[in-house]
Amino acid sequence: MGYEHSEEEHKNIIPRIGFSFILFCFGFLWKPLFFFAFLIVGYDIIYQAVKNLVHKEIFDEKFLMSLASIGAFCIKEYPEAVMVMLLYQLGEYLQDKAVDKSKHSIEALMNIRPDYAVLNGQKVRPELIQIGDIITVSSGERIPLDGVVTEGNALIDNSTLTGESTPIYVNEGTEILNGGVNLNGYLKIKVTKKYTESTVYKILRLIEESAEKKAKTENFITRFARIYTPIVVILAVLFGLGLPIITNIDFYSAIERALTFLVISCPCALVISVPLTFFAGIGGASSNGILIKGGNYLEQLSKIGTVIFDKTGTVTSGVFGIREINSNNSEILKYAAIAESASNHPLAKAVRNAYGGEIPEITEIKENAGGGVEAAFEGKMIKAGTAKFIGVNPINTMGTVIYVSVNDFYIGNIVLSDVIKSDSASTIKTLHDMKINTAIFTGDTKERAETLQNIIEVQKIYYELMPADKVTKFEELINENKLHTIAFVGDGINDAPVIKRADVGIAMGGLGSDAAIEAADVVIMDDKPSKVVSAIKISKKTMSIVKQNLSFAIGIKVIFLILGGFGIMTMWGAVFADVGVTMIAILNALRAKIIKL
Repeated sequence: MGYEHSEEEHKNIIPRIGFSFILFCFGFLWKPLFFFAFLIVGYDIIYQAVKNLVHKEIFDEKFLMSLASIGAFCIKEYPEAVMVMLLYQLGEYLQDKAVDKSKHSIEALMNIRPDYAVLNGQKVRPELIQIGDIITVSSGERIPLDGVVTEGNALIDNSTLTGESTPIYVNEGTEILNGGVNLNGYLKIKVTKKYTESTVYKILRLIEESAEKKAKTENFITRFARIYTPIVVILAVLFGLGLPIITNIDFYSAIERALTFLVISCPCALVISVPLTFFAGIGGASSNGILIKGGNYLEQLSKIGTVIFDKTGTVTSGVFGIREINSNNSEILKYAAIAESASNHPLAKAVRNAYGGEIPEITEIKENAGGGVEAAFEGKMIKAGTAKFIGVNPINTMGTVIYVSVNDFYIGNIVLSDVIKSDSASTIKTLHDMKINTAIFTGDTKERAETLQNIIEVQKIYYELMPADKVTKFEELINENKLHTIAFVGDGINDAPVIKRADVGIAMGGLGSDAAIEAADVVIMDDKPSKVVSAIKISKKTMSIVKQNLSFAIGIKVIFLILGGFGIMTMWGAVFADVGVTMIAILNALRAKIIKL
């Protein structure tokens, strides 16, 4: 099949089918009604077939259906002629509904496009807002641009954006992405990106790109149909004209056999079900917060043999947190927070956030470059910094260690590290269970890298890699693993070259860099490593359904064509071989949208 009804035709087709079917039933009492039933249900198909003939587009399903049904009328097979068109139109209608359904989850993403932004109390187009502007978002409104909350707090529904059903809490200082809905508060947001650089804009562009990129399987089916259709038409003509000459079959029987052969031969199940399966798979992925830029990448995902992760921002959160505190002094965290109170370093912020208490204003603070800081507080001299600065022996552990002393008496240390994402270890384990190899790229030292490897049990970890080293190392791994597909998962601008080079490049899209998202084939909107597993599972299920449809459709077609060629198959059987097989394939294709993860 493949004739796409306009919106108006879509509304009218069911009444046409219904009225035509009523006339069809009464046609057994008065045969001229078969003719009216045929015209009512099939006039648009015949018109399109004639129109295509004028444009030299001959061998399509509309031509085959028109030729077969009109031919059936010529040999006085009136019920069969009407039923061919009735079932074909019914199949077209159900196909359109199936496509609409599979589009729904993708089109839902289009609803995240903001209609306006509120600046100085006025609604303006988001495109007019500049970086640094302060916009306001009231309860029930959509976040129009990326930014940082400067005032207020609220729960934000990001379900359409990331696939995450649980609202997130934001307050002053929280980075916020556009596309989410403010559920219950009033926010002031300082804009950090123009609309054309925002999360929503990138998503919408990715959706547009995804429709343009076909999988190899889809391209094969298109080429196959172009060759297959004219061959079967020629064979049908040979049946109709040749059989009466070389056998004792009469002319009418030969024509009936040829027309039956034509109806069977329509490659509808192949031409429609395969791209529909890919479309449904991409739709199912998008509803889970995974944007796949095209059917070709969905197909590649199913072949992955190795997944390589960047560490910071991918396996870890990219935010420092307290890993452990080694001290007998219960106030060590307070002392460290006081010493670090004037610093903007990420480690200092992590210590202050971990302490969480009120920090008094400290006026006497001295910073020693590369060593640490010292601060006077309530008659005490507090120092926090490196082991050398404090004058103690360093400990060997994963992460960065802040050593603390009070009045030159060492009271212990605080270990900070880039927080490992909660689902990193389970992701690695699941990939291993799926017989997929894993590795990590990091710039960390050997000791820190090996500690991380032990925690999440990744198979290989490549450490002390500078940004330029990642591409070189990746090229080496490609040469070592030429027999299977390699995916790379990253989020930073320095990951973009490797993401682009990978067979399948995957970017963390929530807080990932623009460059990484642009280079990627797959974008994970909520930055969860486990979504890599979800994407692979979706692709494998989709490709399994594609193979089922190909095997089923081709197998049935071949059997029925042979039976039709020998005159064993009737026109009713031919209709099943075309419309029936197509509908079964379409219903099977829609299963790709229903993903149990």
